Amino acid sequence: MTEGIDLYQKHKVLLEDAITALSTRQFFSPYPEHPKAYAEDLDAQGKDAFGRLLNENFTELNQTADSWIGEEVSPVWQYGIGVKYPSTSIDTYVSNSAHAAKSWKAISIQDRAGILIESLERIRSRFFELAYATIHTTGQSHMMAFQASGPHAADRALEAVAMGVQELTRYPEEITFVKPLGKYKLTIEKSWKPIPKGIGLVIGCSTFPTWNTVPGVYANLIAGNTVIIKPHPKSILAIAIFTAELRKVISEFGLDPNTVQLAVDTLGEPITKKLAEHSDIKLIDYTGGSSFGSYIESLNKTVFTEKSGINSVILDSVEDIKSVAQNIAFSACLYSGQMCTAPQNVFIPEVVRTENGTLTFEEVASQIAEAVKGVIFHPKMGVGTLGNIQSDKTLKHIKEAKIQEGDLLLGPQEIINPEAPNSRIQSPSVIAVNSQNSVYKQEYFGPVLFLIKTLDTHESILLAAELAETKGAISCLAFSTNTETQITIEESMNAVFTPVSFNLSGAGFVNQHAAFSDFHVTGGNPAGNATFADATFLNRRFVWVGNRRMES
Repeated sequence: MTEGIDLYQKHKVLLEDAITALSTRQFFSPYPEHPKAYAEDLDAQGKDAFGRLLNENFTELNQTADSWIGEEVSPVWQYGIGVKYPSTSIDTYVSNSAHAAKSWKAISIQDRAGILIESLERIRSRFFELAYATIHTTGQSHMMAFQASGPHAADRALEAVAMGVQELTRYPEEITFVKPLGKYKLTIEKSWKPIPKGIGLVIGCSTFPTWNTVPGVYANLIAGNTVIIKPHPKSILAIAIFTAELRKVISEFGLDPNTVQLAVDTLGEPITKKLAEHSDIKLIDYTGGSSFGSYIESLNKTVFTEKSGINSVILDSVEDIKSVAQNIAFSACLYSGQMCTAPQNVFIPEVVRTENGTLTFEEVASQIAEAVKGVIFHPKMGVGTLGNIQSDKTLKHIKEAKIQEGDLLLGPQEIINPEAPNSRIQSPSVIAVNSQNSVYKQEYFGPVLFLIKTLDTHESILLAAELAETKGAISCLAFSTNTETQITIEESMNAVFTPVSFNLSGAGFVNQHAAFSDFHVTGGNPAGNATFADATFLNRRFVWVGNRRMES
């Protein structure tokens, strides 16, 4: 460590506040989510910094480079950003990580926490640069890119550090154990150590390259494990910036920067399976599709997954159908449905009760379709709420959804971004189907919203619960003015390990999960086996070992 600098003491108050927030579950965020909370010139500086990275080798990582590779394409510009990243052999990544582990696991938990929080404080100054890197690799709007890749990702990383410190210091380091034995007593010196499991592999996704990645990275690091980050080949730049800052801080304080490494690949020559199956990789964090996620879960490793699922809305009864339709519409439009929490299926009974009488399924469906149009054509929401489609695979899924049996209430609308005429912004297709039609029983990642006509709320609940149990679900949104019905929905969905958000309105949307308050993914259904961030997200990354000594 650099003499005279104690990062733990520097960040002690912030860490203590974060640990308190874990228990209270109240709002807590040291990183403001709105760009206006930061200096006015930072946005322009971030845009310029991003511009300087284009068509260059990303040397900031300072990693071993046998070659330089990169194939990211901007969904906004529809051409490559030209950034290349250092690449080396899998054996080199693993051997570097094993060597770095010797010094990383030897330092105290407090020192690890100080270094990790310092890295987040450094990254704070690059939030706008991260935003532009995210826009041009994921297709997110400016606001979402700023929030998700910067402040919200930093919140989740800090949450992992705080949870780690709490779990790693749960038991005393050493005690004198005394057991009375009549006239005698047994005295034993006992000590306990949390031993890290080894090298962790964190596999990133294409749509949220930092938010979904840093919880596993920081959880592993605070537990004493070293980390190899394997980003999606089409979405590298944002997590590369994050990794570069981490490596700098680790190096500045006298430790091996290979404690964390970025291992990039291409779609044509993937390395993920080879890394995952390597005998020295002991832990894997994965975010992505269910098929590959199930393969990851089959490996003899400690595995943390967030896979795909089918999220439902159960519409029973409402006070004001207009506000309900607007809430559902915004949630479906946000980033063009490319969020793991976005609703896909809206279950609507034949008759919906309101304060002003009843509405038919057709009337409710029409209101929702009109509300979607209201979002996408709103001058202050449209482009900024929707997003560019990140992958060709998502576009294919959208086309498949359109040709299925059903009533197309609203087809994809042409949304032009005047600042980027080549962008591929996609609005949701709104499709009405009968509950007997099975088209909605598979996931369509992206802008597709099914409005499903059921006999009654009872059938809606059964179908939503069945899908959560068999296909997985991360979120469920429900609207009901009846307390007993709310209880039934909650019990039914909780029984298949799915959380429920009731009667959201205003600024409350089902897509939003707040660090330190909301658990992200329950780990109890096929949508994933882990949770951001409960105690098991941390304490499965190390093993408690107790030692005993008696005087000879």
